[in-house]
Amino acid sequence: MVDKQKFPSEMIDLPSGGSVYSADSPLRKGKIEVKYMTAKEEDILTSQNLIKKGIVLDKLLDSLILTEGVKSKHLILGDKNAILVAARILAYGAEYEVEVTDPNTDEKLKHVFDLSDCPFKELPEDVDYSENNFEFELPISKNKVTFQLLTGVEESKIDKELTAVKKLGSSAEITTRLRHVITSVNDETDKSTISEFVNTLLSRDSLALRQEILRVAPDVELNQEIDLGGELVTVDIPLTTEFFWPTS
Repeated sequence: MVDKQKFPSEMIDLPSGGSVYSADSPLRKGKIEVKYMTAKEEDILTSQNLIKKGIVLDKLLDSLILTEGVKSKHLILGDKNAILVAARILAYGAEYEVEVTDPNTDEKLKHVFDLSDCPFKELPEDVDYSENNFEFELPISKNKVTFQLLTGVEESKIDKELTAVKKLGSSAEITTRLRHVITSVNDETDKSTISEFVNTLLSRDSLALRQEILRVAPDVELNQEIDLGGELVTVDIPLTTEFFWPTS
């Protein structure tokens, strides 16, 4: 068995700073050790079985992470994004050429993004990041809720629940996700109470809560300002197959 520690590696900073993880988690330090990609990881990226299952990037991260006791499932989404960007830079460099669409003309253009110029999202100063539990008062009902940022563990549970619901011909994307996100309602932490609350949540309160989750969630900024026909336009960096398989 090849020892992953024999490969060159880097310590990667996490957008969350580590504070959203439990005190006994290695992630609490706000850094994670990641090794450079090898041909083994390229094999993972080309596995049709993993691609069909939708777990290819998780398997890639599990292969790259050296920090003991840490798997991709333990990470919140923003930290996972930062590691993927760092891994790509370590493997192939910061230049990422991809096709973008001019929003004014719909013309397809080639553009080279600089992935080293993807800063961490600036976190709001009015939010307490000492733990993964955030308070929010719903604007319409005035109910007070607390919520958590989901790791891959919770996301996996949500996927399983949604798959089961889909087999019954139903859709419950928002309510299922909110049941896992919300940790208390007016200081009540009982799961059945939260479930009942979610099912009667006003649409405007639901939207406000989802917007608040996006506002507080640490992440890496995957957008850049580019020149399109003499006009500066901010566009999202598309994560295509060329992200890990550059053509040049």
